[in-house]
Amino acid sequence: MSWYRKEPAALVVRVRLTPKGSRDALDGTRILSDGSEVVQARVRAPPADGAANAALVKLLATTLRVPKSSVEIVTGHSSRVKQVRIAGDPANLARRLREQAGK
Repeated sequence: MSWYRKEPAALVVRVRLTPKGSRDALDGTRILSDGSEVVQARVRAPPADGAANAALVKLLATTLRVPKSSVEIVTGHSSRVKQVRIAGDPANLARRLREQAGK
């Protein structure tokens, strides 16, 4: 799947984040105009002072049942499209994420 890649001890996921949403949730996957696939995520937090990024980290940690310290935004801190590294067993994390993202 193009929206994630496995590393030896982590999963790196491409996420498109929508801040100021009605709820904190993963909303499946989506193909962007450049042809890349991302997981759609929305959070209630505004995009100011890193609040939306912090809410995304919390959402992914809760959804995947990992500590927040295992979730790190590696690129796209000020962009809607981000790459997020989640430490742990990549096969297990990918399975959980596919279940939660509806794909």
